[in-house]
Parts: sequence; C-alpha cells; structure tokens
Amino acid sequence: MLALVSSTVLSSMGGAAFAQDVAPSASKPVAKAPATREARPAEKVADARATMLGATEPTDQERIEVRGVRTLGDGVTGRAFGGGLMGKEDAPKSISAVTRDWIAKQNPAENPMQLIALLPGVNTSDTDPMGMTGGNMSVRGLTESQMGFTLEGFPINDIGNFAVYPQEIVDSENLKTIRVAQGSADLDSPHLSATGGTVDMYMIDPKAKMGGHVNMSYGSYNGTRGFLRFDTGYLGNTNLRAYFSYSQARQDHWRGPGVEDKKHGEMKLVSDWGDGNRWSWAVVGNGMENNAYRAVSLSSWDQYKQYGDKGVNPLSPPANYSAIPYTVSPNGTKTYNSNYYKLHPNPFTNIYSSMPSTFNLGHGVVLTDTPYFWYGYGGGGGGLSTYCLDGNACSANKMSVVGQTVTGSVDGVTSGTYPFYYTSLTQTYRPGNTAKVTLTTGVNRLMIGYWFEYSKQTQTSPYSRVGEDGAPLNSADDTGNLVITSGPYRGETLQYRDSFTQTRVHTPFIGDQLSLLNNRLTIDAGLKYAIVDRSGSNYLPMPSQKYVTTNYRVALPTGAIRYKIDAHNQVFASVSTNFRMPQNYSLYDSGTYNTKTHGYSTVPNPKQAPEISISEEAGWRYQDSLISAAVTYFHYAFTGRLYTQLLPDQVTTTNINAGSSHADGIDVEVGTAPLRYHLRPYASFEYLHAVTDSNMPAGGDYLRTKGKIAPQAPQYQVGFGLDYDDGHAFAGFNLKYVARQYSTFMNDQSIPGYVRMNIHVGYRLPKLGFFQNPEIRLNLQNISDNRYLGYVTSPQGNAVATVGVNGRKIGASYPNYSIASPFAAMATIGSDF
Repeated sequence: MLALVSSTVLSSMGGAAFAQDVAPSASKPVAKAPATREARPAEKVADARATMLGATEPTDQERIEVRGVRTLGDGVTGRAFGGGLMGKEDAPKSISAVTRDWIAKQNPAENPMQLIALLPGVNTSDTDPMGMTGGNMSVRGLTESQMGFTLEGFPINDIGNFAVYPQEIVDSENLKTIRVAQGSADLDSPHLSATGGTVDMYMIDPKAKMGGHVNMSYGSYNGTRGFLRFDTGYLGNTNLRAYFSYSQARQDHWRGPGVEDKKHGEMKLVSDWGDGNRWSWAVVGNGMENNAYRAVSLSSWDQYKQYGDKGVNPLSPPANYSAIPYTVSPNGTKTYNSNYYKLHPNPFTNIYSSMPSTFNLGHGVVLTDTPYFWYGYGGGGGGLSTYCLDGNACSANKMSVVGQTVTGSVDGVTSGTYPFYYTSLTQTYRPGNTAKVTLTTGVNRLMIGYWFEYSKQTQTSPYSRVGEDGAPLNSADDTGNLVITSGPYRGETLQYRDSFTQTRVHTPFIGDQLSLLNNRLTIDAGLKYAIVDRSGSNYLPMPSQKYVTTNYRVALPTGAIRYKIDAHNQVFASVSTNFRMPQNYSLYDSGTYNTKTHGYSTVPNPKQAPEISISEEAGWRYQDSLISAAVTYFHYAFTGRLYTQLLPDQVTTTNINAGSSHADGIDVEVGTAPLRYHLRPYASFEYLHAVTDSNMPAGGDYLRTKGKIAPQAPQYQVGFGLDYDDGHAFAGFNLKYVARQYSTFMNDQSIPGYVRMNIHVGYRLPKLGFFQNPEIRLNLQNISDNRYLGYVTSPQGNAVATVGVNGRKIGASYPNYSIASPFAAMATIGSDF
C-alpha cells in the first residue's frame, strides 16, 4: 500500500505538489469510484478490513488507486513513506513492506530477497551483484526454508525441502509490493513450512491504456540486462487487459571462473467488473544456465583473504572453483580436477501459473479462488574425483558401486578409480488450489476455506563420464550415464539418489472476525487443520527402505486483536501456531555406498516429527500524513527443530529433531513522507535474543547447547535509508548493519558483524517522442567494497572437538559460509511508452 500525502502538506514541507485530495485518515475508508470502466480504480476489494485470517491473496490487499494521482514513471509516486520502504498497515500483527517507490530505483536485476534487505529482522546475503545465483535469508533468526513465500497467492517454496530460489521468481519491473510478515502466516497461507512467517509478493496490474516499459542495463563484471513489457490496454469493448514481458541477463563471476545467463518471461491478464469482481491470470517462465559459487569454511576464507582470487593451489583454490580441468604428469597421465568450475553448473527451468480471482456473490458473500500450477526441472552438479568400481576390491574406507555384494563392471571397466560427474536433478509437477468464502453480516465476518495440493517430485542424481576436456558431457547429466553391466543390478544407472515422492495436502480452515466500535476494535480467531500425506519410493539398489509413507495431522489455531486509540495510534496483539514438516530427503537413503558402514552416506528417518512454532506479538503503530512508525515485541518458541546431523561413525548423516528453542526481541521501523528538500528518511532496528533450550544429540552423546545463542541469529540489526526525489532528479543512500552470527550450536565459531552501503542516483528526462518518462539511473552496491562472509549456509553442532554430556568425545564439524558480493556498478536507461 502506498501512503498518499496531500499536496497542501507537501507544498508546505518543500515537496512536489500533485493534484490530489487530502489523504484520508487511518479511520476513514477511501471513497471508491463507480464501477465503470472509465472511472473505476484498477483494483477493488469488497471488504478490506484489517485481518490476519485471510490476507494472502492479491484481492485481499487494500490497494486502491486514487484518481488524480500522477506517477513519475514506472509506478513511482514520490511520496511513499521512507522512499517506499514502508506502507500504511492495519493488520493486527507485524508486517513490513516495500513498494514501487523503492523497487523501481534499485538495480533492476535484483531479486526479491535483495529488495527487502532493509526491513526489520530481515538478514539477507547475496553471492553476486545481480542476484542471479540466488542468496540466503533469515528473519528473526529463522531461515528462508522456515518462511513461506508466495507470488500472487500461490506457494513458491520447493515442496521437497522448502528452499527458495529468489533469482527465478519475478522481474522487479513487474513487482508492485513485497510484504514481510515476520512472525506468522495468515490463516489462508498455502504453506507447509512457514514456522517463521511469510513473504508475499504481488505483481503490478496491466495498464488501462496501451503502452509498456523498456530498459537496458550494463555494469560490473560484464553484467548486461534488457527488459521489455508491453501493455495491451483494454481489449476492444471488454474489461480485459494484459501485459507480456521478457528479460534477458548475463554476468561473469566476480571471483573465480563462471557465468550466469538468464532468460525470463512473464504475463498477466486481468478483468474487473461489477462491484468487486475480479479475474486474473499470471504466468512466469524462467530458464537459467549458471555456474555455482563455492561456499567456504572459515579456514578457507582466511586463505582467500591472504591470497585473493588465485588461491594457494590452482587445483583446489580455497574459495573458488578452478579454471584448470586437469593436470598432466611427465609420463602423460591426466589427473582430472573435481573442482573444475564446469563440473559445478546449476541449470534449471521453471514455469509458474496462478489464477487468483474474486467474485462478489451478493448479500455479503465473496468467493476467492486461486488455482495454480508450477513445473520445475534442473539442479546443481558436482565433480567426484574418484570412485571405486569393484566392491570386493575396495579398501574399507573406499566407496563402491553398490556395496560388497556386487561385483562386475561399469561400462565394461571392472576395477580401478575414475573421475565421474554427478548432478542433483529434480523434476516437480505441482497443481493446487486455495478457495475460501467470506460472509460479512454487520459487524461480523466469517471465512471458510480449503487448500488442496497434489505434487509429484522425481529426484535423481546419475553419475556420468567426464569428457576428455575434463567437463561433463552434458550439464543436465542425461548423456554418458554410468550403467552397471553385470550382477543383480545389471542395467541400472549408477546414482547418488533416485526417488519419487508424492505429497497430498488437504487443509481446511475457518476464521471469524468481530469488528466493534465503528471498526476501531477488531477481534480475530481462526483454526487451520493441516492434513498431509506423503508417500515415496526409493529406487537405489539395496535401500534400507524401498517404500515409505508418512502422515501429518496438525491443528493450527490463531488469534489477534487490534484497537485504534485514535486516528493515528493503534495497538495490536496476536498469537499463532505454525508447523514445518520434514524435508522429503529425510525419507530415503542417498549418497555413496560405503563398504565400511555397509550403507549409504545419508540414512533415512521417516519417523521424524514436524517442527512446531508458537509465535506471539504485541505492538504499537503511529500513522499520519507525514510519519509512519511501528514498534513490535515478539516471542516465539519452537519444538522439534529440524536438523541434519553427522552420526557417530563420522561418515553418515541423518535428519533429526534437535530439541527446542525460543527467542525474544523488538522490531522498530519509522519512515516519513517527503520532508523539506524532498527528503524521505527510513530506519529499522531489531534486537534479538534467540536461545537453544535443550542439549543437542551428537556423536552418540549430547552437546552442551542448552542456553547457547542460536546460530544464524544476529543479536542486532540496523537499517537506514534516505531518499531524495524532486520529480526530476532522484538519489538515495541505504545502509545495513548486521551483528555477529554464530555458526555452531556450541557458539565456538562465528562470523563478525558487517556494514553494507549502497547508493543510487538518477534523472528523469522530458518526454521524448514515443518515450513518456525517459530515465537514466546509476546503482552502486557495496560502495565501501567490504569483503565479508555474509551468511552461515550450513550451521553445525560444534567446530571444536568437545566432550559430551555423558563423557563421550564429539568430533568437530565445520560450518560453511557464503561470501557476499563486492562493489559493483550498474547503469540503466529506460522509459515508459
């Protein structure tokens, strides 16, 4: 939502004046235009009361376009609070949001995680300036796999491991707003993993008149990007309008060899009619070829800082993959390099489609329905330098094809060690639907809904030959696969994993809201009942379990209250329960077969319980025409935290429930509308005290983790932004400080705090023929070129060997980290047309 400030106030403060009526107070709704095609708002909501029950769908958002409001191009109004880093919120829980005023001025290649980095509690880290290799994120110390992500109302977390790949979601030019609910999911949120809150993204609507937007960018590391969107306007005499967009981007790696190449297309169709009826259809297609950046240990990072990009060993640089495919000995023998960068690609293709629609059935009854479907295929590759082919000939600590019971040959070779390539391929078909009916009768609103999903996910990891040049024969790993040619598994492809998982979700939900004192007081109560059935088959030779079935039945109550003290002040409190079911890879054996353990390197734990969270919040908001501020106290408690653990044999991992934890903290944010000299400052702050409440199982004993600070949970975060925009020239500065982050549950290793600063400057040119709002912009990221470890990618129990609670020695396990991107510049020229 955009905060709209009156032209009178803007003029008195030195801001630009716009033709607009005085902004409404927080207690009075905006008067809506008649539902005619010529005059009505682009979006209309039948009943937009503050709620936490059903606020996920696009039509649940109170996004009202006021007549007479002029934009400065690409959706920028020049008056949103904090330069677009805050909106007017009315929900009875903590919500932060970024809008077009912020999004349109950033590097256009940035992904959604990068765009929300300044919000309270949000700790993000990218690995490249354009965000094309994804990134990582935590909110209040909880990772992105514990957050539920939606686009246009449908879920985009991976259904298997709940990971989020932000580089494939949506182009920033088509993003209208991103809302972060730091503590809880709404009752209608279609998620199985949102124990830490949600991130909901909404696309812009097609324009009423034919036109579009185009831009081109060039920047550091040969970064190039182009974007084109065409808006059809209203089609004939219908209410239907649409847009179609395409973007293409490329970027060299800033450290080590490698490249990213991305092609991305989107479309959206919308039709509004009558009183609050709306049909829409959004489709997103994404294809990418890229090479991975290498995660590093702390010791490798220390070496990298000392030796830079060259590393200490050309075959095994401490922080980068190598440009050298192999070395040749004096006698002509090739030694292939498993760290060769071409052995670590990450090709993938995704198609998302959703159809969020709302129908006003009259008499206070509104039906909202969001059918969706998404398809994905791809995965990351890796090199395995040697692999022992004959089980009987392998030594005790070597890996064999399928264990000692199998002898024979692979591709006719009967013994020896050879370099192979493998990739982790995932193919997902995921249809689903969220439907709900809302009945409003006077002061009461009742919502009844149902979420259904039936996904099928095939996950394979075939081994294949490495070519003479040291590169894979095919990055998709469908060429030159190794096939067992004798023994009981003759004819089978040699694989790291080979499973098929089906997940069926049936989740009814019901909520009721009572609105009293002329909507000054609202009381919400609701219940969601998650019914999830997961079944799968493991096709690896000799699995410990070939077929597995799990069932989860979880009741998730929620409640909230919000009271408006006056036109500007309101208080709220909420409590919610959420759950995250175990990842599907916990169901199966996978990895390499080890003749020492007579099993695979990862063993299943199908009996693993889900992770449960209870989140409580209490807060205060102040909102007037110039200032928006919010302070929120939060507390959450977790039971059954999901964790991947190294077993006592020190070669096998499994998935466990790692006990309980809790956190207390405070979130603060404040932003202003344009002040004197067209300035709009913004600031956010978080204090977080996240603690592990139990000793964690490890090495056949327990680590003394009770009372330790949780990993990935910085105690302090500070965000600051300053926006200047006089309607022609614009500029901005922003800063994020993140305090130290522990990387182990024993708190025996950590990464220091860091500061990251960015700048943008630009100028809007006069109309030039076909181009309505031409603009030039320069984005400078990490302007101090601070080199730092930005995120803990794999927290461990302990990085220093220790003695457990029962006296058993527990060996060290070393966390990995991602290296944040350095200074980068991106120049963009673009315009509406």
